[in-house]
Amino acid sequence: MTTTSSLSGPTYRFRQKLPEGRLGAALFSVGMCVRVPYFATILPYVKTMEPGYCEVTAPRWFGIRNHLGTFHAIAACNLAETAMGMLMEASTPTTHRWIPKAMTSQYLTKAKTGLRAVATIAEPLDWAEITEGRDVTVNITITDHSGVEVVHCDITTWVTPA
Repeated sequence: MTTTSSLSGPTYRFRQKLPEGRLGAALFSVGMCVRVPYFATILPYVKTMEPGYCEVTAPRWFGIRNHLGTFHAIAACNLAETAMGMLMEASTPTTHRWIPKAMTSQYLTKAKTGLRAVATIAEPLDWAEITEGRDVTVNITITDHSGVEVVHCDITTWVTPA
């Protein structure tokens, strides 16, 4: 399991100060989009954000449709990056920092509905053992409303002591 220090970063502390449930999630999601405006293009809703796990949804609306009328592949990647970023913000103690380094994406089938991204850290981490730069991979499974995986992304982040 991923372990984290009680010294969580400002993004995660902000989320923890908000009410639990839909209201807190909605307020956090809006605040996140103000802070990172590009994420707003997919209208993300950060449903769950905790160390080692993040769930973000995005509706199907005309702004994310491709020429086929389905969820655009790059919009799905934006959803994956949103989920990865919020997972890393919740997981990374203030003793460390992270930055995205690489992404691999597999477009498995057409996405005809809104999407749900679930991000998890690929392997257990002991943050105290990260004393110099290290790759940390975040797996993101993106499913449609039926639970069918439509996109899979692995995002490599570069983690270093702060």
